[in-house]
Amino acid sequence: MLFIFDMGGVVTTTFLMDELYKKIGITQEQFKEICCKKRMIFDELEKGIITPSEFWSEFNKSAKSYKIEPVKNDLFRLYFHPVLNVKTVKIINALKKKHRVVCGTNTIESHWENHMERGDYAFFDQTYASNKIGEAKPDPQFFKVILEAEGCTSDQAFFTDDRLENIEAARSLGINAVLFTDADSLKKEWKRYF
Repeated sequence: MLFIFDMGGVVTTTFLMDELYKKIGITQEQFKEICCKKRMIFDELEKGIITPSEFWSEFNKSAKSYKIEPVKNDLFRLYFHPVLNVKTVKIINALKKKHRVVCGTNTIESHWENHMERGDYAFFDQTYASNKIGEAKPDPQFFKVILEAEGCTSDQAFFTDDRLENIEAARSLGINAVLFTDADSLKKEWKRYF
């Protein structure tokens, strides 16, 4: 069996975008508008097509009409302070005794580096990150890449994520997917595999 875990919101806390909006002085809607003005720069960042510095350069160009100060630092890195979910890590370690356990995560280079420094990916047998494989959830291709790399069929794969659209995408391929709400619920759901 193959178990695939999302990282942010499952193994660690997620990035608090509200802090970033406050720092820049814009709303969530304005941030999205800026990121989609000329091209989908956040999607490109998440798929590893552009670097964080290229993202912020494009962001600053597109944000000129919002009369905000240009962003000079990688705010995705500066404001990223994930907290480990120890209960989820215990589930990962228990599953690894009998099964292959991997991470399947949408991430950006700034957060990838932070997780690497902290050793967050070391809990897994392998990590499949959107910025490294060029595919992002909820696109089913993200899961197809993992299944192919692992030599696993969808009916032998299990996935958990805190975002419903990602669960639905995995299920569309026949992957056994569970919406993550908390580690105790996940442990009950998968207890027969320990």
